[in-house]
Amino acid sequence: MEVTVRLFAMLRERAGATTVTLELADGARVNDALAALDGLADGLPLVMAVNREYADADAVLSPGDELALIPPVSGGAPFVTEQPLSLDRLVQRVRHPAAGAVVTFQGVTREVERLEYEAYVEMAEIRIGAIVADAVERHGLTAAAAEHRVGDVPLSEPSVAVAVSAPHRAEAFGGAREIIDRIKAEAPIWKKEVDGDDARWVEGARP
Repeated sequence: MEVTVRLFAMLRERAGATTVTLELADGARVNDALAALDGLADGLPLVMAVNREYADADAVLSPGDELALIPPVSGGAPFVTEQPLSLDRLVQRVRHPAAGAVVTFQGVTREVERLEYEAYVEMAEIRIGAIVADAVERHGLTAAAAEHRVGDVPLSEPSVAVAVSAPHRAEAFGGAREIIDRIKAEAPIWKKEVDGDDARWVEGARP
């Protein structure tokens, strides 16, 4: 069966390609795919995802599956923070001489006194980093950055911010939209609305 392996950052550079196609036996698992890569991922603590769902090395693969190998995320700043967000700071991180468009987005607290955010920070950092890297590749962006705040976020303050740059506005708008939509759908972050004595967790969906 055929499986596509997506590569990012140092893995992409090692392979000289963003994707690798593997021919594996029926019933093969993620660790079989790693072995078939002939040491490409050696020495890196990876997170794996199959069809954009987290998976461990024993997960069984099916024909046509997409296996993403996600190396440690870096970028000079965390993706999840307890500090107030700065859109200006994100914009500075995505400026690029080849960029003719910069698009930004902020999600702010509305209608309630404050929002309380809780996150599985280590997993959220990896997931948001992968989402940003994926959008850069998919939309041909020159750069992208995103941050999500945890803890208390008062009325009218931003809880999530995204900035992207691209040669043209269509790619920039598309990349920014994908990043915020996928962060809301996939990052392990939970939200509680607090208004006076009333507090409730906002119902979410299975990522």
